[in-house]
Order: sequence, then C-alpha cells, then structure tokens
Amino acid sequence: MELLEKVKIAITAKFPEAIEKSELSYDFPVFYIKKEEIHQVLEFLKQDPELNFHFLTDLTGIQSEDEKQLGVIYHLHNMLLNTRIRVKTYFDINKPEIPTATDLWPAANWMERETYDFFGVRFKGHPKLKRILNVDEMDIFPLRKEFPLEDQTRDDKDDKMFGR
Repeated sequence: MELLEKVKIAITAKFPEAIEKSELSYDFPVFYIKKEEIHQVLEFLKQDPELNFHFLTDLTGIQSEDEKQLGVIYHLHNMLLNTRIRVKTYFDINKPEIPTATDLWPAANWMERETYDFFGVRFKGHPKLKRILNVDEMDIFPLRKEFPLEDQTRDDKDDKMFGR
C-alpha cells in the first residue's frame, strides 16, 4: 500500500472528519486537515508506532490565493522508514489562531515565531510568541499578499532592466 493511502486510512480511522482533502503532489503525500483537529492529528502522526512521524522537518505559513485565508504547513519525517508527508491547515485571515506544536516538537518554537513574524499567525500556547527576525515595533506582517514585494515609491529603477 502506498504511503498516501496508508496515512489517509490511519487518520480517518481515528479522526473520521479531520481530512478535508488529500493528494499526491510531486510524489509527496499532502493532507489538508481541519483547523479544529490539527493538533490532535499531528500528535497522532507523531505517536502512532506504525506511522512514527517523529521529526518535524519544517513548519511555515502560507496565504491562500484569494487572500482570505492563512495556513500553516508542517513537513513531517519518519527517519526510520525515510518517509515524509506534508500536512496543511487553513483558517480565516481575520482570526489567525492555531494551537502550538511546541508541546509535540520543541523545535517548532522558532519556526512558529518566524511564521508569526511574517504572517501574523498566533500559536495558542506558545511559550514566548514574539517576533524573531523583524523589529518588535513592526505593525505589519510582510509576507502577506496585501504588502507589495517592492517599494512602489521608488523612481530610481528602470523596469526595462528587469524584463518588464
């Protein structure tokens, strides 16, 4: 049985309504989990002896194309079997709150701080959620799509030099 189906069956058996969607993206199993169940599913994926996704490789934020939702992506790794999965969850941009994963993986601490710093996702239960790379006084979250990538007031750039 392929990994996508194996993990999907295991999650569905324990959390029947948790998976919103699953897919194989570039040979990488991806699971979209409801926000309300994300912490329990992550805990299950880590502690289940057969799945054993005990290593959090990465955690980062994402914004939906319609700009109405923010999300968090978790990359999990079972080092013994050398298998990896991606877990995604989305939530309303006006209430960017999700449970912390620091109780499951202490290494999530700085990754969650970075995600807060750039996307404004508040991780409930995080031991010290504050900016990690930007200045504390900053009142925006620069990786959200409502902020332009370039300074629109600059007049010293020649767009034809950049292929525009």
